[in-house]
Amino acid sequence: MSLKFIALSGTVSVTENLYVYEADGKMMIIDCGVGFPDLEMHGVDLVIPDFSYIVKNKEKLAGIVISQGHEDHIGALPFLLREVNTQIWAAPLVTEFIKDKFLEYRLKGAKINTFNPDRDSFDVGPFKVHPFRVTHSVPDTCGFAVDTPQGRIFHVPEHKMDQNPVDGMRFDIDRAKWLANEKETLFLASDCLGSNKEGFTEGERQIEVNMQAIVAKAQNGVFATAISSNIGRFQQMINVAQKLDRKVVFVGRSIQKKAEISHRLGILNYPESAVISLGEAAHLPRNKVMYIVSGCYGQVGSSLYRIAIGEHERVEVTEGDTMLFSADPAPPYTKESEDFVVDELFDKGVDVHYYDLKEGLYVSGHGGQGDITELFNIIKPKYFIPIGGAIRYMAAYKKLAIKFGANPGNVFTLKPGENVIFEDGKVNIGEKIPTKEILVHGLGIGDIGKVVLGDRAVLGNEGVVVVIYKLARDGRLIGNPTIVSRGFVFEKISKSLLDESGVRLKRQLEKKGNTNKNSIHSITLDYLGNFFFQQTGRRPMILPVIVEV
Repeated sequence: MSLKFIALSGTVSVTENLYVYEADGKMMIIDCGVGFPDLEMHGVDLVIPDFSYIVKNKEKLAGIVISQGHEDHIGALPFLLREVNTQIWAAPLVTEFIKDKFLEYRLKGAKINTFNPDRDSFDVGPFKVHPFRVTHSVPDTCGFAVDTPQGRIFHVPEHKMDQNPVDGMRFDIDRAKWLANEKETLFLASDCLGSNKEGFTEGERQIEVNMQAIVAKAQNGVFATAISSNIGRFQQMINVAQKLDRKVVFVGRSIQKKAEISHRLGILNYPESAVISLGEAAHLPRNKVMYIVSGCYGQVGSSLYRIAIGEHERVEVTEGDTMLFSADPAPPYTKESEDFVVDELFDKGVDVHYYDLKEGLYVSGHGGQGDITELFNIIKPKYFIPIGGAIRYMAAYKKLAIKFGANPGNVFTLKPGENVIFEDGKVNIGEKIPTKEILVHGLGIGDIGKVVLGDRAVLGNEGVVVVIYKLARDGRLIGNPTIVSRGFVFEKISKSLLDESGVRLKRQLEKKGNTNKNSIHSITLDYLGNFFFQQTGRRPMILPVIVEV
């Protein structure tokens, strides 16, 4: 009975984590996360994994196991659960994050089983799953030992070896060692994002000290931001605010909900009087408030973005305020948007403490080479599979595994859809499963592709020109076409260019002697496209409109 491991997504990007295990005619999924649009995906909100293979085999699906609460591990669940009916397993905090997400998407009826990572084990079809705690930037993050028909495997999507984390949930090395020593490990699939960084990832305790030193000097309002599921960082921010006699205000739905959930579960600790509403903050001096704001990557429309450009309906920054970024623009394509927000804040006279200044306000949730090698020492697998990073990180992970003693042929760097089949001591690469990017735009899922994105890029960069023809019933052109520019040239200044193009275009049509609609459309695109490029060096989108009168 074979075991197939499919890296459906999450191996050439640090997002969209989704991995499939198959055995005995059943499937188990670990994680189901979203990705974020690149700079050419105009108007796209999210990128989600291609679920086609799962939906095609949905009768085999025994369940989904979730390792942690970041969006790149849980964010695509509402989209998959619209297509399949299955159970979910998650730790307590992750369970509550998922429930809140399902409320947001109005998804009802999903069954979520909550496990205790310190002691529980559970069955998902033919797989017996043994969770254990690992340290990461969100509490209740887990790794898994999984018993399969081909032996025990370990799946550790994210980890570092910090034994003194802010949330108190340290890597449970004892349980991991016990699980590794109880049975021989067939393979380890684990986090490779820090594989090109020497040493161990540093601890997070010093961040609070560094924050306090900055906030103690602040004479006006203080604003701070981090990823909305980084509960440990919010704890540090609240601690600093309390020590310096400031009240805390959470700004942004995602951060408010996650803080509320974490406080209810006893993971985020503060007296009720420490956190106040925006309305209450309005009656306090600015030097008595710290705002913890969502949107640390400068996402368009986020609370931080709207504050930075002066369009938030209830919060504003003023000259002399202080802003702390406890977030590194690590996810793909986030640096440009985060840099934009930083510049806007500086321009408003805010004292911004951000990633480029290296002031010790951020520590990665991913382990470096020391953390990864230590995990190898604990698990001692025969085969290695890097996950959760780009190709360059998988290459660095492979070098680490070989240095550890692995046979180069025993390290599998898998691209989306690629898979490995284990059967009775033999290993084979399976036939690649076709995958593609699925783009989410508003209510539409997968209904836009490269053609639409190409059109949006042209509109955004070059503008659009509408050419309006009046056509008599006998096919005769009436007057010169009217040419309207939007985003191409400013009509008041370039009126002569537009008028001249109309005259030239009519002359060209008369020269061709054919004024049927197809001919008008073709000549307009060809002639006007070349003319505008010669005159301006730009190629706007051209839309001919024919009105019969």
